[in-house]
Amino acid sequence: MNKSVAQRINVGVDTGKQFLDIHVRPSHEYFRVSNDTKGISGAVKRLKKLSPERIVIESTGRYEAAFISACAKANLPFSMVNPIHVKRFAGAIGRKAKTDKLDAKLIAYYSEAIQPALSSLKPETMRLMADLVSRRNQLLDMQTSEKNRLQIMPKATQASIKSVLLTIKKQIEKMDDELGKLIESCPEYKAKSDLVQSMPGIGKVSAATLISYLPELGLLNSKEIAALVGVAPMNRESGKYKGKQVIQGGRSQVRTVLFMAMMSAMQCNPVFKRTYTRLVEAGKPKKVAIIACVRKMIVILNSMVRDGVMWEEKTV
Repeated sequence: MNKSVAQRINVGVDTGKQFLDIHVRPSHEYFRVSNDTKGISGAVKRLKKLSPERIVIESTGRYEAAFISACAKANLPFSMVNPIHVKRFAGAIGRKAKTDKLDAKLIAYYSEAIQPALSSLKPETMRLMADLVSRRNQLLDMQTSEKNRLQIMPKATQASIKSVLLTIKKQIEKMDDELGKLIESCPEYKAKSDLVQSMPGIGKVSAATLISYLPELGLLNSKEIAALVGVAPMNRESGKYKGKQVIQGGRSQVRTVLFMAMMSAMQCNPVFKRTYTRLVEAGKPKKVAIIACVRKMIVILNSMVRDGVMWEEKTV
């Protein structure tokens, strides 16, 4: 039997590095737990007894992963929403005050009023996807090493090297198939994958890397996402010394894959081809020009995911 309006329980969760603030509607019950194994376990047990219709938590890509994983294992209905949508909702109802407790209350109200679709995200799938991408990168490194050996080793050893190369190739193809199946198994992953792959130069491996290693895509501003990947130029200044801007830190797995994707994009994507040519003609070193193109790529992908729009060259 369907729950009456009065019985529909919506939960809002404001997530932080140390704590989870949880608000329940319509009872307005509020409690806070530590964002660790013990705290999350207690929160899940408490929420399980309430039989909520929906638990809404903002997708920040940082601190909610453990809680979402616990909800999924406990078969609790949850919805990961874009923080921008909650912020716009707050503006629409005139909410300005901001504390962790009030944010949880706002998210619960958003859940009740908007009723966002339940998420089918599977944290264990995301972790497996990241493992496959990591292993695929290892295989590519092995492939490069064996190809280099093929050029310098005597003919007597070439049969062995070619045999290893064939095995590596088959393993890479197997990884690609498994990544494809993982993405297809989750509608939200598939939707995000289809969206980013609409950009010429981004393939399924690049898409899988973005999904598994960069869940913040679409949730941050341009400067933040570029810095997170590690393609934002950083100043080197101390006193009177002013050095060249450099890139540093960031997520090397994402940066490496996007660097390779750019090699393809500069051949098939007019936008990046023009950008690269213009920078090189202006005297920029080729590597600097490529990094600038990668930065432009991740900023565009971020806006595409944020707005839920496919690639269109005329809008770039």
